[in-house]
Amino acid sequence: MKFLFVCLFSTITITDLFSQDPAAGCRILSDSAVSRLLTDSLKQELQLMDPIRRVYSYVDKSGQHYCILTQSLDFITPQGDTLHYNIRAVNMQSEGHTLLKTWELNDKLENTGYEEYTIGFLTGYMDFKDIDGDSLIDPVIVYGALGLNEYEDSRIKIIVFYKDRKITIRHQNSELDEGRETKVDPAFYDLPLSLQEAIKKKMQAMVNDKISLFPTGWENAMKNRKLIFNDRH
Repeated sequence: MKFLFVCLFSTITITDLFSQDPAAGCRILSDSAVSRLLTDSLKQELQLMDPIRRVYSYVDKSGQHYCILTQSLDFITPQGDTLHYNIRAVNMQSEGHTLLKTWELNDKLENTGYEEYTIGFLTGYMDFKDIDGDSLIDPVIVYGALGLNEYEDSRIKIIVFYKDRKITIRHQNSELDEGRETKVDPAFYDLPLSLQEAIKKKMQAMVNDKISLFPTGWENAMKNRKLIFNDRH
């Protein structure tokens, strides 16, 4: 089995894919700061069983927040890439001397027919920014799972946390027209236009970076508020 994410005419390793530049609009905590923040008792309370991938710190008018990303460590390939079978994101808000969980997400490898073998956060496409100008951060979490044919059958999720709602775009890559499909939560089209456009720019960046192939005419499909679009004929 290959352990590279093949992107048409270019190739990047799994480590590169899941270790991109820090998200804009927030701060990434150092290892020492993470150790001070996440005490053993807090880890036990939050059931943080897997290795911590990264902790983001951000502040808005509602207060101080921390987003904790974890990825299980399940296998190391001969090429030195680490494979992950489970991921988790936990968002905490500081309340006095305590931290309160405000939201979380969990995902794992799925038996989608594409034999996924690793899952991880795509941190280069994530954001913790006030996109709509209301002085509240709008977290955007992006992650993907790789199949045996790498890019051609990978699965990607884009999740927006907006005013206590979790809004998701789910996409399945496929080299076959009938296998390529994107599903959009209806609530996505209720988001402020600035936030919708920011997500579309991320989707276009994934196309430009050749890690995702959305169905033909996906921009028009979203302009027309379609919930499911694919290349089936």
